[in-house]
Amino acid sequence: MKIDGTYYRSVWVDPADGWQVHIFDQTKLPWALEILKLTTIDQAAHAIRSMQTRGAPLIGAVAAYGLCLGLRVDASDQALAAQAAMLGATRPTAVNLHWAMARMTRHLQHVPQADRIAAAYAQAAAIADEDAAQCEAIGRHGVGLITDIAARTGKQVNILTHCNAGWLATVDWGTALAPIYMAEMQGVDLHVWVDETRPRNQGAALTAWELGRHGVPHTVIADNAGGHLMQHNAVDLVIVGTDRVTRTGDVANKIGTYLKALAAHDNGVPFWVACPSTTVDWTISDGVRDIPIEERAATEVTHMTGPTEDGTLARIRVVPADSAAANPAFDVTPARLVTGLITERGRCSANHAAMAALFPELATLPQMAISS
Repeated sequence: MKIDGTYYRSVWVDPADGWQVHIFDQTKLPWALEILKLTTIDQAAHAIRSMQTRGAPLIGAVAAYGLCLGLRVDASDQALAAQAAMLGATRPTAVNLHWAMARMTRHLQHVPQADRIAAAYAQAAAIADEDAAQCEAIGRHGVGLITDIAARTGKQVNILTHCNAGWLATVDWGTALAPIYMAEMQGVDLHVWVDETRPRNQGAALTAWELGRHGVPHTVIADNAGGHLMQHNAVDLVIVGTDRVTRTGDVANKIGTYLKALAAHDNGVPFWVACPSTTVDWTISDGVRDIPIEERAATEVTHMTGPTEDGTLARIRVVPADSAAANPAFDVTPARLVTGLITERGRCSANHAAMAALFPELATLPQMAISS
C-alpha cells in the first residue's frame, strides 16, 4: 500500500545489508511516521509486546523475522526451540503468532545448523509474501459485498469497521480494509465509519490515518455510536478483522467487536469478518471458553496520549487517581452473530462445515499443529 504515493510494506528486510528488519513504530502514529530498525530478537519481542508492531497477521511475520535475528547469534537446536517459545509468549490471543513460530520451527529443525540462518530468512520472507497475497485475495473476494450494495441502492455505501485491520495490521493490503481499498479503486462511492477503539484508539489513530493517506472518505466515531447509526440506517455493512477464529466460527477480535455484532444483528446489518486461514485455530471449538484473552495494563485505560497545541506529545490521566481499571484487550463474537467470513479462498458461513469445505487440508491437521 502507499503513504503519500510511496509504496511500503509493514515489515521488510534492509535492502542494503540483507538482515536488519524494518517496521513502523505504530505507537507513534498518527503523530509521527517513524521507522524502527530491529537488530536483535529481544528488540523484535519488545516491538510485539509493546505494540510498536501489531495486528494478528503482522506480528506473525515480525516474529518470524525476529527468530531470524535470534538465530544469527545462536542457531543451535536448543536456541531455536527457546527463541520460538520466547517470541510465541509475547502476545497470547492472536493465533498467527503461534502458527508462525510452529511453521518456522518445523521447517528449520530439519535444516543443517550451518544453513539455518539463510533458510530462516527465506521462510520468513515466504510468510510475509503469503500474507500479502492472502490479504489481496481477501480484498478480491470481499469487494463484491460493497459493489453489490452500491449497485442495488445507487447510493453511497456506508461501512463500519472496528480497531485497525488495514495494511498496518498485516504485511500489505489489510484484512477488513482490503475490500474497502479495492472498492475505492473501482470508483465506488463509499464512506467508512471508524470506531475510535478505546482504550488504545487503533481506529482513531491508525485506521483513520491510513484511510486518510489513501484518500478514502471516513468519519471517526465514539465506540458507542455504532448502534445508534445502525438504528438510523446509516450503516450498510460491518466488516471487521480477527485475531483468532475457532473451527466452529467464533471470532476473537478487539474489545468492543461483540457489542457491534449484537447491534448489527438487532438491526439487520450484515456483519462480516475478514479472516485469512492463518487466523483460524482448528484446535478449539468454543471461543468464549478456549480463546485466551489478553489482559493489558490498566494505564492504557486510565491514561491517554496526544499532542498539545505546540505539537509536544503529552500523556494525561483521565480517571480519578483512586479508581482501578480493567483492560481485557479482546472479546469473542459467537458464530451465530457472524454473517460470514471473507477468506483468501472465498466467502463462507461461520461454521465448521463451510470453513472445512474451503480449507480441507487444514481442517484435518493434527490438533497440535498450530498450538503454542
